[in-house]
Amino acid sequence: MLSGRCEVVSTIGALARRGLPRTLMSIDEKDPPSSPTLEQLSRYADGFNRSLSLRFLGARLEFPDRARLRGVLEIRPEHRGGLGTSAVNGAIIASMFDFVIGCTPALIDPSRRSATMQLSMSFERPLMGDLLIAEAWIDRAGGKTVFSSARVLDHTGEVCARCQGVVRFSSLPWESGESPAIN
Repeated sequence: MLSGRCEVVSTIGALARRGLPRTLMSIDEKDPPSSPTLEQLSRYADGFNRSLSLRFLGARLEFPDRARLRGVLEIRPEHRGGLGTSAVNGAIIASMFDFVIGCTPALIDPSRRSATMQLSMSFERPLMGDLLIAEAWIDRAGGKTVFSSARVLDHTGEVCARCQGVVRFSSLPWESGESPAIN
């Protein structure tokens, strides 16, 4: 498997030397794009956290470091009902996955718009308790496409669900210049 990856990276490098666009870039390449600062990521999170959408859901965005992000949701009664029990409803978990996977491009460039294109989720166990933590990170990125993974943890830190997703960068900046918050 490793030799196949080396061939792909080698082919991409050859295309780039010929002036053709690079379509894939592994996050562990020699010359990754410069990462935004924690201050830039914090401004991005602050803007998102002020949005009506997140306030309605009750979630908040955090960047514990420059390689991952976290969505935190304090569980309210309207979030429950999974399996006809007091477990968190799967739609809430799916919303949190869309939220955190969709925000992973900010780890590369928080000034550009992005949109989730695809999510693949697996629900491993019911999420009980009063806290949902969704962590996400970038697996690889190239051109306008970001491939990311996430997991949802309960209040004890146990993994309840996992997700992989694809997000597309836009060439347009956020309307405000640094935040996706529009309301």
